[in-house]
Amino acid sequence: MKILDMRSDTVSHPTQQMRQAIFEAEVGDDGHGEDPTVNRLQQMAADMFNKEAALLACSGTMGNLLGVMTNTQPGDEVVLGSEAHILWFEVGGASAVAGTLLRALPNDEQGRIAHADLEAALRMNHTHSRNMSLLCLENTHNRCGGAAISADYTDNIANIAHKNGLKVHLDGARIFNASVALNTPVSQLADSVDTVTFCLSKGLGGPVGSVLCGSAEAIERARRLRKMIGGQLRQAGIIAAAGIVALDSMIDRMADDHKNAKRLAEGLAQIEGVSVELDKVQTNMFRFTVADNISGNVLSERLIEKGIKFGAGGSSFRVVLHWQIDASDVDYILENVRSAVKALS
Repeated sequence: MKILDMRSDTVSHPTQQMRQAIFEAEVGDDGHGEDPTVNRLQQMAADMFNKEAALLACSGTMGNLLGVMTNTQPGDEVVLGSEAHILWFEVGGASAVAGTLLRALPNDEQGRIAHADLEAALRMNHTHSRNMSLLCLENTHNRCGGAAISADYTDNIANIAHKNGLKVHLDGARIFNASVALNTPVSQLADSVDTVTFCLSKGLGGPVGSVLCGSAEAIERARRLRKMIGGQLRQAGIIAAAGIVALDSMIDRMADDHKNAKRLAEGLAQIEGVSVELDKVQTNMFRFTVADNISGNVLSERLIEKGIKFGAGGSSFRVVLHWQIDASDVDYILENVRSAVKALS
């Protein structure tokens, strides 16, 4: 039985082309900057984002931590959204490791921080206050349903931050999904930020790794910090090789994930007892809920028996499409959800 795992796009497996590239990868010691495949990936990423340099990190969490550490000093205050991944899902590293204080401003349903809220939070730094030094943004926005954030919004709020002496870091774990959804190059989506990290292991389908991009000075600092936190790699070309394939071949096909997500969401919305906010389905992820008379836990168990896995929590289900879920799978999923919901109603 084929397992249709939609708990996240991180569960997807590398493509056959990636596996072959890993097998054939030319490697060296990246600790000395001598892995040619890593160097090629980093240059590709820097060029795509129109930044001076880039650095391979083990994960998106590490990439974000390096982004925070690179742009701050211990004791600084970091401003970010109330639903930010850095705040919710990164084990408090920005505080415990980077030594920063996180100040959360409200995110709207599209994952945006209101310009007025940022301006109200800004204050003059003096000897009695914390040094507010960094604004963190996110695109696409995970906890806001995969919302894609426009370049205009990012440019405008980054301009406010820069005018007040703050750097800007962008958690772009799924920024290529935003790029495809908005038909906007990632270089434009990240043009006004100081550092940006993106994941190879989400919608791009790679097995592991993320990349941090920024100025040459920022990336040199991040390289030293990566060593400090135990993230320096050796023959990392076996990771970078899959990343190169991902950047070469997996971006445009994300449109299929978005199309499949929309069709799945629309189909679920037609099932009695299932609710989906269709206007929020922009990229490859969304949430649906079931009525109070339906046990979410039992529904999840019934679907797992059919090889269907959603991110389940009570009556709410998280759905994330990726390259291993195709149009025929969507039909199978809808058929089985419809049947299971009817039986449990």
